[in-house]
Amino acid sequence: MFKKFAAALAAMVFAVASFAAVDANKGSAAELDGLKGVGPAMSKRIIDARTTSQFKDWPDLMSRVKGVKSKKASKLSAEGLTVNGEAFKGAVDAAPTKSAKSAKVAKEDDKPKATAKQ
Repeated sequence: MFKKFAAALAAMVFAVASFAAVDANKGSAAELDGLKGVGPAMSKRIIDARTTSQFKDWPDLMSRVKGVKSKKASKLSAEGLTVNGEAFKGAVDAAPTKSAKSAKVAKEDDKPKATAKQ
């Protein structure tokens, strides 16, 4: 019984530790590399950019770190990256959905068609 309890407790501690937030202004290269979507090159760019000054917010990070735009920032935030303790709250630049495309086509069909002059 004790072994099962200890194993369950260890699993919970590991789960919490694996999703610990990493702040872009404070995280080490190893901590940044531990996030899915951040490799050695990205962590180096983040660390190099913050040597001049700390990131004020997500738009500041996105303007100073090559390769981080709205979509990437959203993914990194979901993986646990924060800037000054804040998660990314910006809009995601997503591709239009199938229903949005069909709505556009339907709207275009409602427009009067020009007739050819003979």
